[in-house]
Amino acid sequence: MAEHVRSLDPNGQRFAAVLRDTIDQLLNGEATGRFAWKQLFKTEKTHAGTLVEINLQREFKFADGADVGENDEHPMDYRIHGVNVDCKFSQDFGGWMIPPEAMGYLCLLVWADDYKSRWSAGIFRVREEWLNKGSNRDKKLTVKAEYRKDKIFWLWHEEILPENVLLHLPESTREQILIEGSRQGQRRVIELFRRVQNRRIGRGAVRTAAQQLDYMARLREGKGRARTVLREEGIVIAGPYSKHQSIARQIGAEVPQRGEFVSFRVAEARPDHGDRPRVELEGRFWVLAGPNDPRVTAPRLPKVTGEEDF
Repeated sequence: MAEHVRSLDPNGQRFAAVLRDTIDQLLNGEATGRFAWKQLFKTEKTHAGTLVEINLQREFKFADGADVGENDEHPMDYRIHGVNVDCKFSQDFGGWMIPPEAMGYLCLLVWADDYKSRWSAGIFRVREEWLNKGSNRDKKLTVKAEYRKDKIFWLWHEEILPENVLLHLPESTREQILIEGSRQGQRRVIELFRRVQNRRIGRGAVRTAAQQLDYMARLREGKGRARTVLREEGIVIAGPYSKHQSIARQIGAEVPQRGEFVSFRVAEARPDHGDRPRVELEGRFWVLAGPNDPRVTAPRLPKVTGEEDF
C-alpha cells in the first residue's frame, strides 16, 4: 500500500498541496481575514480532520472503505490498493485519535503544523500494545510516544509544508499589507507583492489580502491592478505556469509551484552586472535588481492561456 501511495505522489508535492489548501480552506481568509491556526474556533479545529480526509480522497481518488467492527458499525475512510484504511489528522504531532474499532487495521496518520511549516504522513497498524489507553468519553486511543518512530511506516516525515506567508511575516510588515477597510482589497494585494518579494506566495495569502471571491482579478493586468501597478516599479509577478517558471529559474529568482506566485524586481542588464543570471524579455536582457539598481519599468511576462484558472 505504501508503494502504491508513493507511486501516485513520488515527491509528496500533491499531498503537501492538499494540506496547504485544507488549512487555507479552514482559515477562509477571503471572508474572515484570518491567517493563523490559533484564530480558528474550537469547532473548526475539530473539523480539520474531516476536511483533510475528504480532500485527500478527492485528490487521489481513493475508494470508500468498508464497514468494520463487531457489528460493522465503523466505516473505514478509504480502500487503497485493496486495503481498508482509516485516515487520522492532527495539528499536534502524536495527537491522532484512533477509535477502538480500528484495532488490527491500518491508519494513515497525517500531521501538519503551519507554524513550523512541516508535515508528515505515515502508515500505522493499530495494535493494543502500541497504544495509550483512551481516557476520553468515546475511548479513542493514541500512539505511545516510544512507538511513533519505528512502528509508523513514514511515507514522508518532517517535509516542508508550503509556507503560510502572512503568518511568518514580521507583525509590522503584515500590518502594512492587511490594511483595514472593505474596499482596500486591491491595495492589500499590491502591498503583498510589493513588500514580499522573491518569496513564494500561495493562493491563500492572496485570497486573505483581497478578501474577495474574484481574488485573481486583483493580480491580472489592468488599470490599478497589481501586475500593471508594480511593473511601473520594476516588479514582475510570476505565476505557476511553465513559461513563468522558466523565467524565474533563468534569472535566479524563487520558482513558483502549484498555486503560488513570486514577485521580484528586475533591472536591464549592464556590463557592471557581470555574469549575473539573466533572461531575455521583450528583446532585452534582464537581471534581478540589486539595491543600487535604479527603478525602471519592467517588461511584461508572457501571457498564459487559462491563467485565470490558477
